[in-house]
Formats: sequence, C-alpha cells, structure tokens
Amino acid sequence: MAKSNYITREGWLELDKELKYLWKVERPQVTQAVSDAAALGDRSENAEYIYGKKRLREIDRRVRFLSKRLDVLKIVDPDPRQEGRVFFGAWVKVENENGEALIFRLVGPDEFEPAKKWISIDSPVARALLGKQVDDEITVMTPSGMAIYWILEIDYKPLA
Repeated sequence: MAKSNYITREGWLELDKELKYLWKVERPQVTQAVSDAAALGDRSENAEYIYGKKRLREIDRRVRFLSKRLDVLKIVDPDPRQEGRVFFGAWVKVENENGEALIFRLVGPDEFEPAKKWISIDSPVARALLGKQVDDEITVMTPSGMAIYWILEIDYKPLA
C-alpha cells in the first residue's frame, strides 16, 4: 500500500526541525569528530573514526530522505466544515466491545506514534473511522480478529 502524503502542521514542523538539527548541528559536530579522529593516525583500528564515518552515512541518509519527503508532503489543517465528522487530524474517542474507551488521533504515516495512540491515516482503523460521526459503529479486522468500536466523541483538539 502506498503511503499517503498528508501530514499535520505540527508533524511537518517536527520533521523540518529534525532536518535542520541534523544538517546544522549534528552533522558539523560529527564531521569535526571524524576529522579529529583521522588526525590521530591509523584509521583501520580507530573506533572513533569508524563510528563517526558510520554516523555520517546515517545522518546523510536521513537528511536525503527528509529533504525529499518534506517536498512531497501536503500539510492538512482542520477545516470548520469537518466538525462532527472524522477526517484527517481528528482526535476520536471510541468504545470497544469490552466497554473500554480509547482515544486515537488520525495522522500521516510520517508521524504516527502507537505510544501516543496516533494512528496512520492508512491504517485499517483510521480508514474505517473516516467520514463517520458520533454514535456510528465501525467494524475493523485487526491482527487479533474482528473489532467493533462505537464513536463517542470527535474533536480537532486533544481529547481528555
């Protein structure tokens, strides 16, 4: 499945901040450390030099990825016309079959964070929630089987 190119404004700013940090702060520090380590002589057994070169490759790879990705991402801001329905960026409170309340936020694939319950717009749960409103029931196939949720609350600001 192709990744969506949608991102929240906060998510875009975080990726941009990471790119600037890597390029302007960490890369120059690592480059200097590699240069210092290289000046010590034999590079074949110089752990600082070997680690530094490896870290530079990782930084460069991430910088290339972020630069390309930020160019194609489309920032989606909430629209007042979305109120009452689930769309990108929404915080959704649902109840499962066991009566447990769960809160999800629908975000882009570049910013999903399971620990925060931020789920990718491309995930089965998010796809099932899209366009729904309070009191709607959704059924989703999850890795552990079929799950049923009832939508309790929708907002475009964090829910408690």
